[in-house]
Amino acid sequence: MERTKHFIVILLLIVAMSGFSRATNKDKIYRAYTSNRMDNWKTVMDSMELNKSRDTTYLIELVNYQYGYIGYCLGMRNKQAAKTYLDLAQNNLAVLEEQSFPPAVIHAYKAAFYGFKIGIHPFKAPVLGRQCVKHVNQALQLNNKLPFAHIQYGNTYFYMPAVFGGSKKVAIEHFLMAIKLMEKEPDSLKNDWNYLSLLSTTGQSYEEMEEYEKAKAIYEKVLKIAPDFQWVKDELYPNIKTKLAEK
Repeated sequence: MERTKHFIVILLLIVAMSGFSRATNKDKIYRAYTSNRMDNWKTVMDSMELNKSRDTTYLIELVNYQYGYIGYCLGMRNKQAAKTYLDLAQNNLAVLEEQSFPPAVIHAYKAAFYGFKIGIHPFKAPVLGRQCVKHVNQALQLNNKLPFAHIQYGNTYFYMPAVFGGSKKVAIEHFLMAIKLMEKEPDSLKNDWNYLSLLSTTGQSYEEMEEYEKAKAIYEKVLKIAPDFQWVKDELYPNIKTKLAEK
């Protein structure tokens, strides 16, 4: 009996530490994002990849961090690093798909990954773009209440050339829908880099449309949530104020 109790205590501690580790990783990623320390982001993500299991909660968290880092690499024009992490993320997503993870989420990430492939191989855009559209449409058909699916729909139509059906107006509509859906669960937004990224992307989208007052309002909303978010504080917000002053 004592041995059984001892085993149960150890098991509970392992479960508790696992949850603590995930929470800590989320906090570290958030701090890395808001302080523009992507080296710290990479450290957390690489450690998770090295020590990963087939636990679906763990894997989808890792895929999300890899997704964010791939976008950063492409923004820094580091295609080789983007490709390396895209391969890892796709392998992890395949494991999740094998385990019957919600298919809407799988399709949304597949759409994102095809978008990244376009960034790595722009000459393949016509073929890859069709795959991107196919998966993002499937994601929304399966679950139109999934914020990440709306984010990817917005990304797809924002970057798609107008001649192929792209529309920045449609993109912003889906970004706003994603914000609305995420804000229905306010407890989940604490230290969530995805939420800050979505708000910032929406602000940039308004800038692209030359709707500067709306962009400014979005950036101010971001800074109320994360006053020390360097990208918005030091770059996006000052730039939009300059544009408005010059009008």
